[in-house]
This record gives sequence, C-alpha cells and structure tokens, in this order.
Amino acid sequence: MEGSMFYWICWFFWVYLTFMTDKKNPYRLKLSAIILIVILLSNLKFVIWENLEIHACGIFLLIICYLFFSKEKKGAMFYFFICSLIVSIGYVAFHLFEIFDPIWIIFKKEWMMGICFGYLAILLQKTLKGRLLIVICGTLQGEFLYAYTLSQFSFPYEISSYEYLDAIALISALLVGWSAIENAGTYIQAHFHYFEKEKQKSS
Repeated sequence: MEGSMFYWICWFFWVYLTFMTDKKNPYRLKLSAIILIVILLSNLKFVIWENLEIHACGIFLLIICYLFFSKEKKGAMFYFFICSLIVSIGYVAFHLFEIFDPIWIIFKKEWMMGICFGYLAILLQKTLKGRLLIVICGTLQGEFLYAYTLSQFSFPYEISSYEYLDAIALISALLVGWSAIENAGTYIQAHFHYFEKEKQKSS
C-alpha cells in the first residue's frame, strides 16, 4: 500500500523526538511539529496545472528547506543550492531512465533511490542536517522539474505523491541510520581513548 512506509517512518521519528530526545535539544519541538504538519498535509492535494496535481506537504517541505537555507551564511547557502541542484538533476535522470529503460531497475525502486540518493547526500554533506536538507529540497525540486518535463508531452503527474513520500521517508531513515553509525564510531573511539589514558595513569 502506497504511503504506508511514509507513515510508519514519520510516526517512528515523531515518537522518538517527542519521548526519547533530550528536551534541551533545540531542534526537538521544531522537527516534531514539522513531521506532524507533513502527515496532516499528505492527504491534501490540488491541481496546479491541467495535468499536474500536487500534495500540500510537498510545498510545505520545500518552504521549510528554503527557510533553513536562508539562515546559513552566503557561502554555505550557495553550496547548499549547488548540492540540491545536483540531487534534482540526479532525481530527474533517475525517473527518465526508468521510463526509457526500465530494465535497469533491478530491485524495488524506493530502495534503489534510497541507496543512490542517500550515498550522494553523504558524499556532498558532512552533517545529518545538511544531508536531509539537500535530499528533501533536491528531490522536491526534481519533482517539479520532472512534472514540467512530462507536461510537455501532456502526461499527467502527481507531485509529492505517496510514492514520492515513501521514497523520501526511506532516504531520510537511511541517512539517520548512517549518522547514528558514524556517531557511534566516534563515541566508542572517544571512550576507548579515555580508558587507555586511565590505564596509563593507574599503571
């Protein structure tokens, strides 16, 4: 069922942020609110052109990404823009290849997108915040660009549909998982050095 992965992952993130994250975390309330609003808006859609429909959550997420970008310094903002543009081009190319040569989709599309764009985000950005922002912004911009391309051939398209939401939720979950592994490695390494120093002191 389309959208089920999106809802499961979103609810998991919301529960984790609400009940398990440190209350002093500055992003806790903001992210919890964003996730709830995205879930509420996911059912709301409207026509923006003859053959184009859009889910309201897509516009909301894009605005949120632009707001986060606007708070960065000019150099960082420009780099975010370049990174999101790279993701957008990759996203459109992925979908066009799917149309013209579907045989290369060797397993479930959402997982292929999750691995490809998750890896691309890891290469382009060092922080989890940066990776999530360029992936969400880049893929949404890609959705608009892909929809525009299809409209030239009068093909109907639904921007930020449940299929898209499933894919972006999976990519986000993979990025969060990878970030947890990276931080775990740093945490273990720091404690290993601490215990080594304690042993040297005691000896």
